[in-house]
Amino acid sequence: MILLETILNIYLIIENNYVTAFKAKAYEREGSDKDKIDFLKSKAKTDLSNSFHFDAPKNKHGQYMPYKKFSKLESQGFQYRLFEDIFEKFGVPEKPLICVTPVVDGEVWSK
Repeated sequence: MILLETILNIYLIIENNYVTAFKAKAYEREGSDKDKIDFLKSKAKTDLSNSFHFDAPKNKHGQYMPYKKFSKLESQGFQYRLFEDIFEKFGVPEKPLICVTPVVDGEVWSK
């Protein structure tokens, strides 16, 4: 029996050091986690153009989050909270397999 898993390429749209949007593209894939991550990385540059747009969070003053703050959340493992709308849209389970790619001032930073 083949077990397909919904996996996501998520993009952080960063402009002038602020996270101004998220974008995401989902796939149904089988295989090992390494195979799935390698697949997402291979699609990172091309998926951006046909991914879904999601609004980035703003503070009570209507300002976007500085990337430095996002990075701190990520180091603590809390960045998943910011992706809840994305996870809901694609119906993924808790702790989905994702690949997060920064897009800094229009340039995709993928390896």
